[in-house]
Amino acid sequence: MSSLRADVFVGKSVLVVGGTSGIGAAVANAFTQHGGEVRVTGVGAVAAELDEAIEVFESDVTRPGSLKSIVDEMDRLDVLVNCAGIIRRGEELEPEAFARVVDVNLTGTMRACAAARELLARSGGCIVNTASMLSYFGGALVPGYSASKGGVVQLTKSLAAGYAADRIRVNAVAPGWIRTPLTEELQSDPEVTARILGRTPLGRWGTPRDVARAVLFLASEEAEFITGTVLPVDGGYLAV
Repeated sequence: MSSLRADVFVGKSVLVVGGTSGIGAAVANAFTQHGGEVRVTGVGAVAAELDEAIEVFESDVTRPGSLKSIVDEMDRLDVLVNCAGIIRRGEELEPEAFARVVDVNLTGTMRACAAARELLARSGGCIVNTASMLSYFGGALVPGYSASKGGVVQLTKSLAAGYAADRIRVNAVAPGWIRTPLTEELQSDPEVTARILGRTPLGRWGTPRDVARAVLFLASEEAEFITGTVLPVDGGYLAV
């Protein structure tokens, strides 16, 4: 459970882009459990564990205007969380796959921020983006993912400065090795798992709920003087 008050987001409107599975679904559920009115967007199947109170919208972050049409139907927005992301191990060494990953992970994040800016400015709201530990070092098989997540870090810092006049805070989380569908292949490989846990001081895979708790903190009043920050949620992986 989170240490935040159970009612901390009562009266707050939350939009989780890429919230139909994995980390995004956990984030959406966590906001709902703390009183938020939550909408999520995504492409394809919806996670079975997504709270039934959450409104789900089909939206592709690579299609200009797709998110804007959803935001335009909203009367209020207090929190935008960007969780949409893909990874194509090995394929990203080819320019076409590289460009696709960057379009979803980085440009898609910018599209969402731009679409939500006006509503967030009205409420003095905030944005939480999803970076990665791969924002800080390269990945031999995932140059597109690494480049896009490095870009998310710089985008977060830039928008924190650019949106400050609108009273919009912009931060990010940087998940480490988290048990999600994106890491299933690695989780099933005992040698890879041993290497990962051997370097992780806390000695375990992270869970989507671990990331969700960090997102809630950054979106809460407890973080009202924090902007432009990227918070690793990695069990200490980046510390060694």
